[in-house]
Amino acid sequence: MRPRGRTVRTARGGPTPRRRRPPPTRTRSSPTCRWATRVGRTRGSSRTRPRSTSTATRGCSGSGSGCCTGSRLLPFPPDGHSQRKYDEAVQHDGERPTPDRTAVTIDEPGDGPSDGPSDGHSDATTLAALIRQRAERTPDHVYLEDARSDRTLTYGGLDAAVTAWSRTFDAIGVPASGGVLVDVGDPIAFAAVHLAAVASGRRSVPVDTGQPVSEPARLAALLGGAAMVVSDRDPDAEAGAASVPGAPSARVDAATGLPVGVRDGDVPDAPTDGPGEGSVVLFTSGSTGTPKGVELPESQLRFVAHAIARHNGLTERDRGFNSLPLFHVNAEVVGLLATLVAGATLVLDRRFRRTGFWELLEARRVTWLNAVPAVLAVLAKTGPLRPPASLRFVRSASAPLPDPVRAALGDLPLVVSWGMTEGASQITATPLDAPPRPGTVGLPVGSEVQVRGEDGALLPAGEVGALWVRGPGIVRSYLGGRAADRFDADGWLATGDLGSVAVDGWVSLAGRSDDVINRGGEKVYPSEVEDVLLRDPRVLEAVVVGRPDEVLGAVPVAYVIPQPDTDTDGLVEDLRALAESALTRFRRPAEISVVADLPRAPTGKVQRARVRAMTESR
Repeated sequence: MRPRGRTVRTARGGPTPRRRRPPPTRTRSSPTCRWATRVGRTRGSSRTRPRSTSTATRGCSGSGSGCCTGSRLLPFPPDGHSQRKYDEAVQHDGERPTPDRTAVTIDEPGDGPSDGPSDGHSDATTLAALIRQRAERTPDHVYLEDARSDRTLTYGGLDAAVTAWSRTFDAIGVPASGGVLVDVGDPIAFAAVHLAAVASGRRSVPVDTGQPVSEPARLAALLGGAAMVVSDRDPDAEAGAASVPGAPSARVDAATGLPVGVRDGDVPDAPTDGPGEGSVVLFTSGSTGTPKGVELPESQLRFVAHAIARHNGLTERDRGFNSLPLFHVNAEVVGLLATLVAGATLVLDRRFRRTGFWELLEARRVTWLNAVPAVLAVLAKTGPLRPPASLRFVRSASAPLPDPVRAALGDLPLVVSWGMTEGASQITATPLDAPPRPGTVGLPVGSEVQVRGEDGALLPAGEVGALWVRGPGIVRSYLGGRAADRFDADGWLATGDLGSVAVDGWVSLAGRSDDVINRGGEKVYPSEVEDVLLRDPRVLEAVVVGRPDEVLGAVPVAYVIPQPDTDTDGLVEDLRALAESALTRFRRPAEISVVADLPRAPTGKVQRARVRAMTESR
């Protein structure tokens, strides 16, 4: 029996099929809820886009926790879907008797004929074909651009790199589906090798170049063996390769992205489709515990990349900016792949630099910025916001965006998203044309979201519980079968996040389940306390964790990072007074400490597990 209750679905993901007219709105009523599925035009756009939103609970005649709402997950695989199938899906939807019985099977990518994309996005069915298609259409269009030099990689150059590296992998004996550790610090060279590995049917494993030289050996052991590609300009990478004795290896020319000794003119002009589907192996951030390996198949990556490109309205004219590490899922999918799908340009910087940031974006004619809350907090609180006129929007991801930071960003157009490595970076996102809704992370994009209670039962709209997700962009297992209990038999994944879903489908986060502090039977969500502390303009960041207590079980303690060059005299006393005025007694921090920084993951996210361990050892 499938449990009844709160499930939110959306149809945003993959190229939209062409159609001659928008399908009509269909609305049905049930004895417990009124619900509607609407498909129409996106405001401010001449393109048609399928939209599916749950609108049932306004005026819902049901009562109690059994009241539910449902919305459609229509079949839009990333490689196109025919008008006929789309019309059949909508017609079938209108005949369903209740919201609980409205599921439409999602076709496998590439199933059925395709009319091609309606928005300029590629309809290619493999990554190799996508790159080749872009190279044929716009060979001289810049794909990647170095933020600090005049180096670029065109789509024609990317195609040549894929061909050269595919032949190199064959030559050094990397089998189909074999692992390739990409230990390359230069972002453009990294992207060329990494995408080539996936396009040729291998498993690309990005290596964090900031880790010890023993890191490649550890990753190779997890994979059961792997080849290595290192930079010709990085002695540490060479040492890392030596730590994996007997592994096939090659060196990349950091200036060209090609194998050392290969010139652009030497690469044969012939497509080299891989022997099978490639994949990317990434590791979770470890912000709440030990990182877990996640293998993301190429089809899953393409699905999510299409969804992101479509959601943000990316076109060939867009120029994104990314300073996030390319060995993490955000920059991997939101940056590299969504840009590739749209045929756009991505400006790459190795790290975030506050000084001259807005001037750099203006000089590079950036139209959208890929950032994390830690970066946005620095930009919002350390100087005037001077976004260039070309900037269409800023995308925030990888961690919740605190409401005070959101407010400090003023009128800057924001896309706030929620995602995870297991979801290929994005699960929900706020629409570009939606008015700000503090405390929310938007609507599901190509995924389903459920809220479950401690007993596993689905919760009604507005109640906080464990967030579970499912969809074409969500993995079904971890590398090596770890943490199998986080997946249920129906393909749902326990995210580890707590949150709620409003009656109209908007998702809000309350924190990680591991982070909730049980103070004498009262639950304290760290974000509630952190948002209050961030109201003080002298506070750049605030982190609240639980400290064991013999009487109450645990009490909240707070760490605050002050603004640069801030006088912190009296700050703790002022924050205590602020907490007393804004928080109930059990939510007030038992201790507030001012610190210079806290342990972080490479994305800039605070590693709360390490902060808790640090707190418990004091």
